[in-house]
Amino acid sequence: MLLPAQMADYGVDEATIGATFFTSAAGYVIASSLTGPIVGRLGTRRMLLGFGALLLCAWLFTSTRPPFLVFVVLSLLMGFATGLLECVLNVYLTARPGSTALLNRLHAFFGVGALIGPLLAAWLLTFTGWPTVMLVLAVVTAPTLLAAAVTFPAPAADPLLTASAPPDGSTGSAAGGGGRPAAGLPAVLRQPAVLLGAGMLAVYVGLEIAVGNWGYTYLVEERSVSGLLAGYTTSGYWLGLTAGRFLTTPVTARLRLTQTGLMYACMAGTTVAGVLAWAAPGTAGLASAAFLLLGFFLGPIFPTAMAVTPRLTSAGLVPTAIGVLTAGGLVGGALLPWLAGTLLQVAGAWTLFPFAILLALAQLALWWRVARRIADTSAPSIAASPEVQITLPGP
Repeated sequence: MLLPAQMADYGVDEATIGATFFTSAAGYVIASSLTGPIVGRLGTRRMLLGFGALLLCAWLFTSTRPPFLVFVVLSLLMGFATGLLECVLNVYLTARPGSTALLNRLHAFFGVGALIGPLLAAWLLTFTGWPTVMLVLAVVTAPTLLAAAVTFPAPAADPLLTASAPPDGSTGSAAGGGGRPAAGLPAVLRQPAVLLGAGMLAVYVGLEIAVGNWGYTYLVEERSVSGLLAGYTTSGYWLGLTAGRFLTTPVTARLRLTQTGLMYACMAGTTVAGVLAWAAPGTAGLASAAFLLLGFFLGPIFPTAMAVTPRLTSAGLVPTAIGVLTAGGLVGGALLPWLAGTLLQVAGAWTLFPFAILLALAQLALWWRVARRIADTSAPSIAASPEVQITLPGP
């Protein structure tokens, strides 16, 4: 929504403005790889306040319309701060009882933002410039910092910090979950289950964003849907994704699904919805329903994968593993939608859903490999999963 206004303001083309995507993604990946050591030193509240303040300052500075090169550097800082904020919230909720339900609620608000954010930006751009949008983001961030200061525990009571200090003051081994912070990332990258999970989330995020970005084009060019209805259908896709995350707890509690069962059910539903969107008769109503169902089944996959992470690695490596999984999703979210767009340009809009179905099947295959490493007999239920004890490297 902001890109055309920024391109016109700075007098740059699509390729040049794309540098901000690269720097933002680079900042996010760097943040994800450093999650474990930083969480172990700062804890939840200090991370939320410190990097939330960094994000606020970056938005404030961007609202002054800095020179383009400075704008690119600020994109790096915004990506870095956003990556750390997302990862620390994932780590904090993963360690709490009922983590799957909590994480799905947390990530449901991504869908809320995806629905409200573009509408707010479009409204602001009708009477002001894009820097004002950045100023509004900074203003909205300020109350969340106050809420974090009031809501999250002080360092002395932070479970992520108290878990990082062994009772006898000794330093644990890296293999057992303690050890030097620098040892966290190499140790995680040697664990096949974590790498498979990162690959699965790369496919998942790529699928989610590819359909979200190119679904409008598919509906208009391939299904001959009006532009207005195509826009509503795309919004319905994001609405379905949000609803799927909010409704995870009551639905899975009634069906008594484990984390593993929920993942299989959502991935099967994703595949069926993709086939329906591609092969069903070309009525607008059926296409809209297929998009809504696709979003609904996709929604719980990412947050539930975060909740499963403690079962993929040792306790001391969970924060770093969450960072690696998140970084994998970011890489897939950048590369696979670009590949989908290239296919649309070369072969036509009809290629979107065959491509999406292949991604859905690849996602399912990767999850099957991950699930084989998880003991189903010990899988917690969604409604009342036990508290996970996470130990972190000390400072």
